[in-house]
Order: sequence, then structure tokens, then C-alpha cells
Amino acid sequence: MSDTVDHQGQIWRWQGPEGSAAWHFLIIDGDAGEAIAAHEAIRRLELGSGRGFGSVKVRARIGDTLWATSVFPSKSHHGYLLPLKASVRKAEGLVADDILNVELELL
Repeated sequence: MSDTVDHQGQIWRWQGPEGSAAWHFLIIDGDAGEAIAAHEAIRRLELGSGRGFGSVKVRARIGDTLWATSVFPSKSHHGYLLPLKASVRKAEGLVADDILNVELELL
């Protein structure tokens, strides 16, 4: 089973305590977030259990960059978080607060 969702969102930068770490995410909410939640629920029913933390494996595409990763549910953001690793941000010239389009193939 494989579904594809498209989403437009703004890059969000999380900073750890005292500058210990920084991560960049794209919040996947709205219709795309609902599609991911439905996909995860169906997979859980088919397999008898879910993946750790309710994560969903995806193949993500931003511009010309395609990579395998997972999205993670976030109650506080009412959707899922897509981590944007440094190599993706560098390849696509992305920085915090940029608005971008992402295509997610739900695996």
C-alpha cells in the first residue's frame, strides 16, 4: 500500500536547551496530516501494531531531492513533523521560515 500526499508549509527550527542542538522540521497538518493519520491507522489494523511513537515511513521529495525518512505525530502541532536533515536543506538552499512544497509517499 502506497499513498502520496502533497503539502505546503514553513520550515520550523527547534533549539535545544542552552543551544545544545538544533533541528529543522516541516509541520504536516490539515488534509495532509489527516491522510497520514488515516494511513497509519490502516497499517496498524493490517499489521496488528503500529511503529514506534506512531511514526510513518515516507519517501519525501522537495525540489530535486528525494530521501527516505519518517514523519512523527505531534499533538502540540496538530499533525506530523517531517525532519529536514542538513543535506536536504543544503541541496535545496533552505533555511528556517522558508515556505516550501513537499511530496510524501506514505510507505
